[in-house]
Amino acid sequence: MRAPIVLSALLLSTLVALPARAQEAGASGSLSFEGGEGSASASGEGWFGRYSPEPNLVELGLFGGLIWMSDDHNLRAVNDSHQTFKRPALELGLRAAYFPLSFVGAELEGALGPAASAGEENAMLWGMRGHVIGQLPGSRITPFVVAGLGRIGASTDAMGDDGDPAVHVGIGAKLAFTSLLGVRLDLRDNMTGKSPESRGKRGETAHHPEVLLGLSLTLGRSEEKKPEPAAAPSDRDKDGFLDPDDKCPDDKGVAPDGCPVGDRDRDGFLDPDDKCPDHKGVAPDGCPVGDRDKDGFLDPDDKCPDEKGIAPDGCPDKDPDQDGILDPNDKCPTERETKNGFEDDDGCPDQLPEAVKKFSGVIQGIEFDVNKATIRAKSFTVLDEAVKVLTDYPKLRMEISGHTDTDGKRDHNLELSKKRAESVKEYFAKKGIAAERIETRGAGPDEPLADNKTKAGKQKNRRIEFKLVQ
Repeated sequence: MRAPIVLSALLLSTLVALPARAQEAGASGSLSFEGGEGSASASGEGWFGRYSPEPNLVELGLFGGLIWMSDDHNLRAVNDSHQTFKRPALELGLRAAYFPLSFVGAELEGALGPAASAGEENAMLWGMRGHVIGQLPGSRITPFVVAGLGRIGASTDAMGDDGDPAVHVGIGAKLAFTSLLGVRLDLRDNMTGKSPESRGKRGETAHHPEVLLGLSLTLGRSEEKKPEPAAAPSDRDKDGFLDPDDKCPDDKGVAPDGCPVGDRDRDGFLDPDDKCPDHKGVAPDGCPVGDRDKDGFLDPDDKCPDEKGIAPDGCPDKDPDQDGILDPNDKCPTERETKNGFEDDDGCPDQLPEAVKKFSGVIQGIEFDVNKATIRAKSFTVLDEAVKVLTDYPKLRMEISGHTDTDGKRDHNLELSKKRAESVKEYFAKKGIAAERIETRGAGPDEPLADNKTKAGKQKNRRIEFKLVQ
């Protein structure tokens, strides 16, 4: 088996190396299959085009190869003696394939080749087979796999004429030189029944490795569409400014922008001389009464003409307590908001009510069935109290996190802790708490509160935690 493995590796490495060498040659302008010197094929990258598989292609090919017939073969006529074949044996053949889809097709093959038995008797090996091809489209090299059925036979003076059913599987790769021609490498394993003398020794199947190298002709490939030439830019208003550079393409204009001389604000100052072309103004510059705070908002449009401001009204944004809530929405503009997950949008300092504090952190009294996410009935009292708090404070949002000890596999514990948190969320939903107010998280064993080496520590680590969120 060492010889077919080494030969297969050499052939496959050669096929993989060909595109890189060809691309280097194409880049230097020394090789080309299409066009003039150094021109590229379909993809414009060297002289190997990216001729990817397409639907409804027909591939015709011829191939040659070597087959290593197993010593355990059963190719012999009835009552004839068992003899082995010299290895490897040469074979030549033809193939035809049809691909209804770009990634799958069906193929038929026939092969014939001279061989000899170990006793120097002449022989003729033949094979017929069909298989399904699955391939990976979209690359310069197209890898594929095959699997199918067929028949392998031999005609010999020493062993008579015989043929056996065969199953074969294989891998390979295809490389297109042009849209029509390509090269293909196959590595196969042909499997038949063993001879009666060999059965029971290392299984009931004889393996016949095979290496095939062939040329392919591809028919039905779609023609490459050439991009239409870009249309020359026009000049719709015939003012000498092409439309891409003309800010007024439908009105004849003058330099610098192709627009006509106008007076947009109708204040008697033509736009080229009007420093405020969108506001009616007065001499000397066409601007209205000035901009006292120099913020870019003219006084008639500035709601805070004596304070520099921003859009939309020219007034400044004020947040003197620096809590991120602007004064118009801040009920306590001189006091910072307390960021604690409770009424964080009113701009006022606050403290958590005692009822809310009770349901922040580790929640005692929530238990589940062993290794399940089913809530035990004795936990309902605690959960109903939490429902009341969420009902009394409808703006509260909460994160529920599940935790486990380190017993068992981590992935299982993460999933279990997540499911337990989801079970609590579902209980709240059944009690009328909106699902969007509740977030869930499974921490598994990753956030212990105590040492998992003790029973008490493990019990403490198996818990549900509530956390207020904004």
